[in-house]
This record gives sequence, structure tokens and C-alpha cells, in this order.
Amino acid sequence: RSVYDDQPNAHQRFMEKLDACIRNHDREIEKMCNFHHQGFVDAITELLKVRADAEKLKVQVTDTNRRLQDAGKEVIAQTEEIIRCRVQQRNITTVVEKLQLCLPVLEMYSKLKEQMNVKRYYSALKTMEQLENLYLPRVSQYRFCQIMIENLPKLREEIKEISMSDLKDFLESIRKHSDRIGETAMKQAQQQKTFSTALQKQNNVNYGWNMHLGRSRILETKNEITLKRTFEDDDEHEEEVLTAQDLVDFSPVYRCLHIYSVLGDGEIFENYYRKQRRKQARLVLQPQSSMHETVEGYRRYFSQIVGFFVVEDHILHVTQGLVTRTYTDELWNMALSKIIAVLRTHSSYCSDPDLVLELKNLIVVFADTLQGYGFPVNRLFDLLFEIRDQYNETLLKKWSGLFRDIFEVDNYSPIPVANEEEYKIVISKFPFQDPELDKQSFPKKLPMSQSVPQIYIQVKEFIYASLKFSESLHRSSTEIDDMLRKSTNLLLTRTLSSCLQNLIKKPHIGLTELVQIIINTTHLEQACKYLEDFISNITNISQVTVHTARLYGLSTFKDARHAAEGEIYTKLNQKIDEFIQIADYDWTMSESDGRASGYLMDLINFLRSTFQVFTHLPGKVAQTACMSACQHLSTSLMQMLLDSELKQISMGAIQQFNLDVIQCE
Repeated sequence: RSVYDDQPNAHQRFMEKLDACIRNHDREIEKMCNFHHQGFVDAITELLKVRADAEKLKVQVTDTNRRLQDAGKEVIAQTEEIIRCRVQQRNITTVVEKLQLCLPVLEMYSKLKEQMNVKRYYSALKTMEQLENLYLPRVSQYRFCQIMIENLPKLREEIKEISMSDLKDFLESIRKHSDRIGETAMKQAQQQKTFSTALQKQNNVNYGWNMHLGRSRILETKNEITLKRTFEDDDEHEEEVLTAQDLVDFSPVYRCLHIYSVLGDGEIFENYYRKQRRKQARLVLQPQSSMHETVEGYRRYFSQIVGFFVVEDHILHVTQGLVTRTYTDELWNMALSKIIAVLRTHSSYCSDPDLVLELKNLIVVFADTLQGYGFPVNRLFDLLFEIRDQYNETLLKKWSGLFRDIFEVDNYSPIPVANEEEYKIVISKFPFQDPELDKQSFPKKLPMSQSVPQIYIQVKEFIYASLKFSESLHRSSTEIDDMLRKSTNLLLTRTLSSCLQNLIKKPHIGLTELVQIIINTTHLEQACKYLEDFISNITNISQVTVHTARLYGLSTFKDARHAAEGEIYTKLNQKIDEFIQIADYDWTMSESDGRASGYLMDLINFLRSTFQVFTHLPGKVAQTACMSACQHLSTSLMQMLLDSELKQISMGAIQQFNLDVIQCE
């Protein structure tokens, strides 16, 4: 520090001291070198002596090395070969070990590709799962494994798309085959029902029931044969009963369900399936506008619906959770409401009772089929009761025309029978009993006209027709008996009564025809009890049952008879008025002709012949007609005498008028 102080000559003094120090060190070094110099010289001298030996040794070593190198070249070559072989062996071992790890992966991947090619998608997903969890983690460091890992999600998506495409094809397939499946199911239900019905008929030994079936079985058998023919498959030689599995391959839906379940998207698949099936249900439930025109339209409609729910029932029982009972019940309730609305609308257009009856048979088969699959069908049978009323209305319209035709062609004269055979033919058609007439010899005449047995036969035909609808409705014999009696009462009190009233009011119906109509209604009234027995024999329900309804035919025919009687009185009075109108009194004549007027004699002759026709009527009717005619004639004569336009009357005219009155008395 003192060197850099500001003292004068400090630097110079420092440099002087430093030079002195250097000189001291140099002297010490020189002393050291002088001390070791002799040893150095000795060493150099020894080295010079060794130099010659070293060069000689170098030559020997070089020569030895050359000979050794020449001798070791082959050993080196063999050693390098051995090293190279051992490296190759080690590499081969390593490759084998790695290939042993990779081969299962490659084999599984190859298996996966093969499964994809043969469309075994569910197995392919299982293979993918094994690859991801077991095989690929062992060799994940290799590039090809990374490619595989990247491809697996793509393969899964491809499988999902393919399985969804298969599902769509399956949905389209069952949509096309729904009617065929439905026909098959309905055919099986119809065959089972026919078999059960045959057993019941064998067990039924009631005579009246058999008498009824003796005629109706033919028609019923024809209906069953017709219905069966419509359900036959295209292959007439096919004997095995087809099922839904025979007509539709359900494997796509199974595969798709399993695939989506494995992929964890089971709920998505279930929602998609149910949504699509609901759409198909709406399409199936949509009827054609012309469905009501033919029974084939109804049959196709029912077949499609049955086929739809048969498939759903199959899916319900063979899959777990794809559809549930709650889902199918909800779908059925929705469909049932739509079906009932459609049938109400379209059945209202049916005016042919045969078509309505065939519709009823189809509804019964439809209901029985679906009931066999566990679907509630009570509402369908309730609908049948509504259709039954419509069926009865169509029957009443049809029978109204039949009654009018019978009345139109009737000659309104007693039925002539020439021999016993003709008499038995009439008796077989109508329950007529008259001991007095039986005693008479042939030829003879039955009091009623041809329309009476024809009307009786048509009433029985109506009961047969009404019974056809009442059968297979799962109702008791008492209920069927009540239905038949109510419908027959409607026929008698409304249809037949209206036809009789219209007939009586027709202008061309004369007194003779009216008299015959009264006689006819009397015999039809007496036949009502046979109709009640007929219904009881059919239904096997005794008439003494408390709830058994009675036929109202008595009142119907009584009302018709009273109307005919009133029409007789009216027409008789009209005829009297016609005779009165041709009366030509000369009120200024000087004296009478001495005999009754010609018009009055004609009138009396007409009344005499008319009252002869009345001999077949009850006495009260004839007496009332006579009293009515006399009263009307008396009133007409009195009005003639007291006419305000009559200004004067001579004594001769009064005498002539008196003669006419005496003649009337």
C-alpha cells in the first residue's frame, strides 16, 4: 500500500528493493544447480551407454512384433467371425423374444380382420377388448402397435355403423313381413279356436241346439273355410306351422343389441329401437281410405297390427331390457285406442250385414290372437257390442226390404193345398194348428195367405243372422238369449210393424186384402210363442228364467190389426160416399117410383158381398164394420136431405126417400 502512497520517491524505493530480492533468488538458484549438476551429468552418461542396447532391443521387439502379427492374423479373423456370430445370435434371440411377444398380437389382429370379413362383429369386439387390455400393452413401444391402437376406435365405429345398418334392414324386413306374421298368428289362433269349438259341439247334446246348428253349421263352416283360405301360405304343401322366427331373421337385432351393450351404448340403442318401432306402429295403425269397402282391407289391417305386436312380444321374451312389459303395454294401449277409433269410423260406412259379420269374425280372431300373447282385449269386445247394434240396424234394413218384397208379391188369398204332401210342406214352414181344418178332406184352403209362412221363415232367418254375430263374443248363454230377444223385438216392433202399417196405407190395398191382412196378423200373433221356444232351444235358456225377456210380437200384430180394421172402416165409408155421389134424386117429382133407388140397391148389394168376406173376421170386427157403415150411410142420407142448397122438396120425393130408408132398414 505504501507504494501507491503519495510519499515522494516511494515507487523508486520499491523497485530498488524488488531488484535486490530478485538478485537474492537468482543466487539461490545458481547454488542449487551447482549442487545437482554432477548427478545430471552422471545420468546423461548412463543414458548414452543404454542407448545402443535400447536400439538393439527395439530392433528385436520390432521383429518379434512383426512375426507375432503375422502369426495372429488368422486368429484375429476367426475371433472377429466369432464375435460377429455371437452378436447375430444375440440379435436373433432378441428378435425371437420380441416376435414371441408380437405374434399373439398379430394373430389376434388377423383374427379380428377375419371376424370383420365374416361379419362376426360381436366376436370382433371381444377380440378388440383382449387386444387392448392384454396384448397391445406388452408391445406398445412398436410403431405397428400404435397404428393398431389408432385403428381400433375406427373399427368400433365401423361395427356400430354396420350393425345399425343391419338393424335398419331388420326394421324394414319386419315392416314388410308384419302382415305375413299376423296372418300366421291369426291362422294358428283360428285353428285352435275351431278345435275348441268342435270339442264343445261334441259335448253339447241339446236337441234344439243341434236343430239350429243343423242349418247354420253349413254357413258357419263356409265362413270358417273362407277365413282359413285367406290365411293359407303361398306354399300350399307347407304343413309346418310357421312362427315369427321362421318368417323373420331376428339375428340382426340380437347382434346390434350385444354390440351396443359391449360398447356401453345400450341405452342409446334401446331408445333408437323404441323410437323407430313407435313410428312403425303409427304407420301400421293408419288405415287405407277404402278399407271399409272389402273384408280384405280389414284383414290386411288386422294382420299388420298382429304381426307388429307378435314381433314385439318375441323381442320382449328373447332380449333383456330392449323392450319391457311396461313399454309394450303402453304401446298396446295407444294402438288399441287408435284401432277402436278407426273401426268405429270405418264400420259406420258398412251397409252390408255380411261385411259387418265378417268384420266381427276378424275382430274376434284378432282379439283372441293378441289375448293369447298376453295383451288385454276387453275394450275390443266392448266395441263389438257397439258394432252389434250397427249390425242389427243393417239387418233390420235388409229385412225391411225382404218384408216389403213378400208383401208385394202376396196374392192376399188363403193358401190352397191339394194333398197331404202340400199340406205338410206348409206346416213344416209355419206352426199352424186347426183341428177342424184337419178333419176336412183335400183339396182345402188354409186361412192365411202365402206371406205368413214366408214372414215366419224370415223372422227365423233374422234370428239365425243375429245369432251369428252373438257367437264367439265370450258371453254367457243368458246374455246371448237376451241379445237375440232384443234384436227380434226390434224386428217385430219396428221393422215388421212399419212394413205392415205402410202396407195397410197403400191405395191399391182393398177391403179383401185388408181382411186377409187381419187374418194373417192373427196367425202371426199366435206364432210368437213358437218363436220364443225357437230362441230358447237355440240358447238352451228356459223361458221361466227370471231375466228372460218376452217378445213384443203380440202388441205389434194387434196394432197392425187395429190399423187394418180402422182402414176397413175408412175404405167402407169411402165406398159408401162413392155410391152416394151418384145418387140423383128428383126433389120435385110428383110421385115415387114405388121401389128403392138404383144406386141404393147397388150399395146394398156391395155391402152384402163385402160382409160375406167378413165371415172370417172376429164377430166384433164385422159388427163394428156394419154399425160404422150404417151410421155413415144414415149420416150421409141425413146430410143429403138437409143440404142447404136444397130449396124445395115434393111429397113424391119424400116418399121415394122414405122407400130408400126402409130398404136400408
